[in-house]
Amino acid sequence: MANRITGGSVVVAAMVLTTLGVAAQQAPAFTRTVLQQVELTVPGREAVMVRGEFPAGSETGKHTHPGEEISFVEAGPFVLEIDGQPAKTFQTGQVFSVPSGKVHNGHPNPGGTAKIIATYVIEKGKPVSSPAK
Repeated sequence: MANRITGGSVVVAAMVLTTLGVAAQQAPAFTRTVLQQVELTVPGREAVMVRGEFPAGSETGKHTHPGEEISFVEAGPFVLEIDGQPAKTFQTGQVFSVPSGKVHNGHPNPGGTAKIIATYVIEKGKPVSSPAK
């Protein structure tokens, strides 16, 4: 008996492959571009200034910093979620800070985009950000 593929089978197969392809795509990633990194006069500390760009659907993921984060929302709204606190939405031109070691996540409003300028005052030689455990 010969195997036959009908037109309907081809359409169903194409739909399944398209669905699998969409599911396999990753969410858009935010980018962090270092604008400057300078050693401070405080021994063992440095400042790292970055520009964070958040396309629609992106987020930082839960993470921490080995020092304080001081940020300005260049284009918002931007949503900040700090563990143990209600989420806060910041508009363009507003500022926020995150204490050293606090687990947090950031992202634009659903469907929107955001940009922030962040300065991290951190222990010299440590990574700016580490995934939360």
